[in-house]
Amino acid sequence: MLRSLLILPFLAALGFSADVIKPGVRSPITFKVSPQVSDNAQIKMRMHAAETPPPYDVSLEKFDIIVPKKYKKGDPHGLFIWVSPSNAPSISPEWEAVLAEKKLIFVGAHNSGNNREVFARMRMAVDANDNLRELYDIDDKRVYVSGFSGGGRVASMLGVTYADMFTGAIAFMGTNFYTDIVSLDKSEVFEARYIPHEEIAALAKAEGRYVLVTGEKDFNLKNTSAVFENGFKKEGFKGVELINVPGQGHQPPKGEWLKKAIEFLDAGTAVKK
Repeated sequence: MLRSLLILPFLAALGFSADVIKPGVRSPITFKVSPQVSDNAQIKMRMHAAETPPPYDVSLEKFDIIVPKKYKKGDPHGLFIWVSPSNAPSISPEWEAVLAEKKLIFVGAHNSGNNREVFARMRMAVDANDNLRELYDIDDKRVYVSGFSGGGRVASMLGVTYADMFTGAIAFMGTNFYTDIVSLDKSEVFEARYIPHEEIAALAKAEGRYVLVTGEKDFNLKNTSAVFENGFKKEGFKGVELINVPGQGHQPPKGEWLKKAIEFLDAGTAVKK
């Protein structure tokens, strides 16, 4: 069954599609239907969750989308699905320029901040991923999920538990892992936050690409560095990189660091220092 997209109620009634979204301009977008891959049974299986996710209806959620100005049908673009730590899916104009240069369509959900329960935040990202494939020519090798702080933690979990849908993840200043992690100085233990399905985790290790971004002054530096060394690398993930931005605190870094992270995901090779 074809999933339908609602741009605005009036336009949807007239049968309009992605053509009403002007490339290069941030636009509102909503979706009518969630894919089966984000239903209760799937998300519980993928997270080994004991609790049942609360009620969720994607048709009540709002998203923002930015399609690069040069996008054309027949020229596949990647997806950059953003999980915000706040209620608005905001990124800087500098980041928007990087995404346009790298031929990535941005989409982020409203009301998906740290005060929202994690299952809904994950489902909104999965729903955006699935629905946008109905509208745009998407490069399946470049479907990336990303976020900052608490949003980075959600993105890091999505990148593993939905490794069959996201080919890469960039976690800025916040990351979770599925085993208990001892800090590099052995002074602290960071508890496991989820348990991925074994087969999907194997796919993540073999084919997924991950960039963990922190900074010299980021209060999550110890956590992120430990997850990189004693989590991703120890568990045998083949495509993972750590970026420690000089002098950076707990804020989104400049566009050049986003660009480096995307280039790693695109190539699957180490970032040039």
